[in-house]
Amino acid sequence: MILPDMVEIFEVGPRDGLQNEPRMIATDQKIALIDLLSGAGFQRIEVASFVSPRLLPQMADAAQVLAGLNRVPGVAYAALTPNLKGFERALAAGADEVAIFGAASEGFSRANINASIAQSLERFAPVAQAAAKAGVPVRGYVSCAIACPFDGPTPVAQVARVAAALRDLGCYQISLGDTIGAGTPQSVRAMLNAVLQELPADQLAGHFHDTGGRALANIEASLDLGLRVFDAAVGGLGGCPFAGNAPGNVATETVVNWLHNRGFVTGLDPEAIGQAAALARGLRGSAGTR
Repeated sequence: MILPDMVEIFEVGPRDGLQNEPRMIATDQKIALIDLLSGAGFQRIEVASFVSPRLLPQMADAAQVLAGLNRVPGVAYAALTPNLKGFERALAAGADEVAIFGAASEGFSRANINASIAQSLERFAPVAQAAAKAGVPVRGYVSCAIACPFDGPTPVAQVARVAAALRDLGCYQISLGDTIGAGTPQSVRAMLNAVLQELPADQLAGHFHDTGGRALANIEASLDLGLRVFDAAVGGLGGCPFAGNAPGNVATETVVNWLHNRGFVTGLDPEAIGQAAALARGLRGSAGTR
């Protein structure tokens, strides 16, 4: 008997999706969204970002969000931690795992975190060391894995180099981001073939935006090369503030239905995800108080 392939969806909507919303979203609304997602069968949900509140006011309530969750056993609640101070705050708030966010292009790295690629890796080292000491898993992100809004197409060798550097810091998994939605199946395959020279497929994840409606085709190309983890945002929340008019992350509900129709198993409940997606769409442009 041949068992169907299992594909994991790493839900990033509450962090990557909501962080760029222009209006402040109430803490209880964020918690309500995450609680709905917690009941849908996800193994990992990225819920907060511990960056400076001055730089990212939407995530200023990260600790309160983590404190208010109805945690479900078996679900890991993750947070983005760009530096050691952010990691310490995330650890105190009870994050189950953390993420560091690098870039494969110099232009994006400088625009996004005001540092070169080399400088960013130096910043991440203390975070990775502290996480290892505390026994907290660290996930790595590589943005602009296909193209950059400032530098144009990203050389595949550079993507592989940054992914390998994050692995060497101790990241258990590297998420490869098509930040501006420029990817095609051909460019995704070329990028992955380069990265797979450094890391096996089971240490990689795909993170695709749906510009031009190509996200599912890019996921299919990634599946063909062995990837079985993909980031998605419920309701299609999110986008990159440096990516012009690029649409946001591919919608979780769209990816789950597409995978199920092709015989893959996700362990996710489409009805529960649909409820969360309805709430997520309602948060767009919503106002609230903490």
